[in-house]
Amino acid sequence: MSKEHKRLNLSAALASVSVALCLVILKLWALGQTQSLSVAASLADSGLDLLVSALGLAAVAYAALPPDHDHAFGHSSAEDLSALGQGLFLLVTALALATVSIERLLTPTPVTLAAEGAGIVVMVVSILLTGALVLWQRHVARRTGNRVIAADSLHYVGDLLPNIGAIAALWMSSRYGISSLDTIVGLLAALVLFIGALRIGIGAWHALMDHRADPDLIAGIETIISAHPGIRGFHDMRTRTAGSRTFVDFHIELDGQLSLNRAHAIGADLRRRIIDTYPQTDILIHKDPYPEGEA
Repeated sequence: MSKEHKRLNLSAALASVSVALCLVILKLWALGQTQSLSVAASLADSGLDLLVSALGLAAVAYAALPPDHDHAFGHSSAEDLSALGQGLFLLVTALALATVSIERLLTPTPVTLAAEGAGIVVMVVSILLTGALVLWQRHVARRTGNRVIAADSLHYVGDLLPNIGAIAALWMSSRYGISSLDTIVGLLAALVLFIGALRIGIGAWHALMDHRADPDLIAGIETIISAHPGIRGFHDMRTRTAGSRTFVDFHIELDGQLSLNRAHAIGADLRRRIIDTYPQTDILIHKDPYPEGEA
């Protein structure tokens, strides 16, 4: 990973933590003013974002460390451990929010909201800050290919739903005195959090269990190998993922009469082409003589 990519990844992770902290402070104040469950749902989501972003920052910083004697393949699995913990915490948050929402639905006396205007202002500010963060994260993800930053960006895009729902609930309460929408928004937010928890947790579990790489990435690498000059075939490709890194090793078949220098040059050039196309990959190539007697 280049120094520029490390700097961009860290800048996106730091921006995520900063925005999440600002949103938590703003929504805590808004919750105290409005007593709105939809604001509470948005606050819970922002609190989770702060935890996720902080763990993500630590994981990105640790994963950026170079391989050492004890970690010959680098430190990128830290990202998966972080994601697994985030998924478990997200499940607990979703269940707690759903419980509170159901209890409020079953309460015969409706809850009266207050200071809806102040709450709406806070939600609008939250949307603007979240939108700016998403734009920067997507720029960084395109430049570096970091899956943690890309996933965090998608998570913040999903956060826009509770914020918009909170604005709608507060407006309905202020204009028509209807507070039931607030509870419905809380339930929907709990469902979104639950689905996100499963997605994050399953993805992290697969990576920790050395799950194979994305089929599209594998097909792309196979196309590059097949079209490379001097290579007569390849076999025994193996892949696994760890954090934002994908480890790939395979055997290429070369003319057995080639010099060692020429065989090495072909393998080195192939490795460069694959990494140029897929910067997040770590490539190991074995060189075998082509079996002349076989078809």
